[in-house]
Amino acid sequence: MQAKKLLSLALGVLMLVGVIAAVFWSSGKKTANDAQASHIVVKVLTGSEKMPLLTDPRFEAAMARQGLIIEARKAGSREIAVRSDLASFDVAFPAGQPAAAKIRQAVTSKAAESVLVTPMVIASWKPVAELLKANGIVREADGALWVIDMEKLLALMTKGERWRDLPGNKSYAVGKSILISTTDVRTSNSAAQFLALASYLFNGRDVVADSATASKIADQVVPFFAKQGFQESSSAGPFEDYMTIGLGKVPLVWVYESQYIEQALKGALKSDMVLLYPQPTVFSKHTAVALSDPGMRFLAALKDPEVQAISADYGYRVEGSGDTLKQKLQTQGMALPDIIDVADAPAHDFLEQMISEIETRLSR
Repeated sequence: MQAKKLLSLALGVLMLVGVIAAVFWSSGKKTANDAQASHIVVKVLTGSEKMPLLTDPRFEAAMARQGLIIEARKAGSREIAVRSDLASFDVAFPAGQPAAAKIRQAVTSKAAESVLVTPMVIASWKPVAELLKANGIVREADGALWVIDMEKLLALMTKGERWRDLPGNKSYAVGKSILISTTDVRTSNSAAQFLALASYLFNGRDVVADSATASKIADQVVPFFAKQGFQESSSAGPFEDYMTIGLGKVPLVWVYESQYIEQALKGALKSDMVLLYPQPTVFSKHTAVALSDPGMRFLAALKDPEVQAISADYGYRVEGSGDTLKQKLQTQGMALPDIIDVADAPAHDFLEQMISEIETRLSR
């Protein structure tokens, strides 16, 4: 009898513990659900180069503290504007103002902010840099910075010179044409930025400002794209080739400075990788276009100091990040220059005209 009483008591205690646990679990689940419900989901269609930032757990947590849950998908920056489902997103986040202008022409938008800024650069290799230095196209500055003369490089590309033709070439004597690897100018902002710079130089360091000049320059630059063969639709592709395949595939690749710095800060660069700063160059302003009220919340959150600090870890030049980035890069033997020789991009209509004419010529 005593044993039965003890057993009944034990069972009663267990049942009580179970009820209490269920109440706490239910309460905790409700709290979590309530917290989830209090957040706004923001659907972002972004250029591929920003996916690592937008999916960083620290970025997601910082956005959550702003009451936002980010759902990011990637596409080529220029491709974003022609997406049939663009209106289903809250934010379009291309890599550049020309692409953002194209988006704002395509759909109704509420506002746009250029918060993340990065110059265009050329990722290369030390043997190639040394070869170009010996031929007067590249110079070294401060021991941690390489500067490439874009007028001289474009002159070689225009002549159709091959790497093996360069005098004194013993390090990269291959039969490939001297070219800069870019993305597809029809879909990607980074290639459009290359076109903007080339048009500026081919026009005597003047911005293209009329239709006749735009058409003439489109003819001049078509070979730069046609000779590359297959081109990726977004900037992540060529840079991945640079990081994984190496010198044989991409001796010179046109990238965002932020892409290279991101890998440098992670310690992922090989010892013979170098960064060439074009002189002149162009800046890319990654522009977030709000398509809805949740999109407006996202634009405001991008200016949060915590969010901007995380963005700087991905190599973006954001307000107040300069000294921190410089110090971080010094540990990697790199310099972060203050760029003053900057080309202006042509007006949106003339850039679109050149891209359209290049597309027509490539389709022939």
